[in-house]
Amino acid sequence: MPLRLEATQDAHLYDDAVRSLPITSALQGWGYGEARRVLGQQPLRYLIRDGGRTVGALQLLRKTLVPGFSTLYAPRGPALESLDLLPELAGVIRQAARPTDVLVKIEPPVPLQETDIPASHGRWQRAEAEQPEHTIISDLSQPEDTLFAGLHSMARRNVRAAQKFGVTVGRDDQFQDFWDIFTATNERAQLGAFPRRYYETMLQEGSRYGGEAYVVLARHEGRALAGGFFLTMGAGTYYLFGGSVRDDRPTETGEPRKDVKAPTAFYWGAMLDARARGYQLFDFWGIPRRLDEEKHSFGIYRMKENFGGTRVWYPAYSLPLSPLAPLITRALRTRKTRNNLRRRGSADDVL
Repeated sequence: MPLRLEATQDAHLYDDAVRSLPITSALQGWGYGEARRVLGQQPLRYLIRDGGRTVGALQLLRKTLVPGFSTLYAPRGPALESLDLLPELAGVIRQAARPTDVLVKIEPPVPLQETDIPASHGRWQRAEAEQPEHTIISDLSQPEDTLFAGLHSMARRNVRAAQKFGVTVGRDDQFQDFWDIFTATNERAQLGAFPRRYYETMLQEGSRYGGEAYVVLARHEGRALAGGFFLTMGAGTYYLFGGSVRDDRPTETGEPRKDVKAPTAFYWGAMLDARARGYQLFDFWGIPRRLDEEKHSFGIYRMKENFGGTRVWYPAYSLPLSPLAPLITRALRTRKTRNNLRRRGSADDVL
């Protein structure tokens, strides 16, 4: 029987499907869509049915560009039983789209090596991803000793040093402390961010139906120095946002404090937390597409690379729904370039 999309408003039913599928991502979860609603985007949720079976789940975000023109986007999706469904899914989505939808973009959540990325899946053609498409993932199903041995020698030294300094790492309900770190990091790196309500909504809604949303902080003598925001679904946890700050509190003698290696402690502690809770995949969420030692983003890569794991790609694909699709794609790229120039003085993307 041909595939069909079955719209659903049942959050638990939808997330149950997303969680159970072998190809899946937390960004296809109901909670992520609710956070995107805060930004004015409309989440649309479907079960992908083949006869009486559910073979996929699809969360599309409808984003209005200007009145009369919109795009559809499946962040790190769709969730699927098999990538072989993608060619037929193109026609099914086309039938469900509105006349105002000019193109649809998907990001199938299957990690690939760069040399293995197909140029197309039927009518889906390779496109620029909206989420970081180049990342590092770690297999948490390994024994802890094996994971630790896979760390770079400097990371192992810093983990031990942080432990000696008394740095503690764990899930934390003090959102304000995370927010202070996150905003300070963005300002330092000249990065943009969404309104605070977006992250608070994701934290609240991400744990309601089938996944988890949580914050991990590394503290030293009570002060939060590094941390991150995680969203989960199925066997994977995804490090979406985070950062670190220096401890500017003076010591009792008025001298600057030592570097207690909080960022390294944070990453290792977050991996152990996820492993203890049964997650098998840890996604570090983004390293530069092109590695350039002269770029600020290269430091992001170096830090994440220190924790072992495998460099992979999550390519995006698009399907034009209107003759205007190429023009819209170019206009969106131009707008993104201008935003980069305004915020950081560079036309290049951060990752």
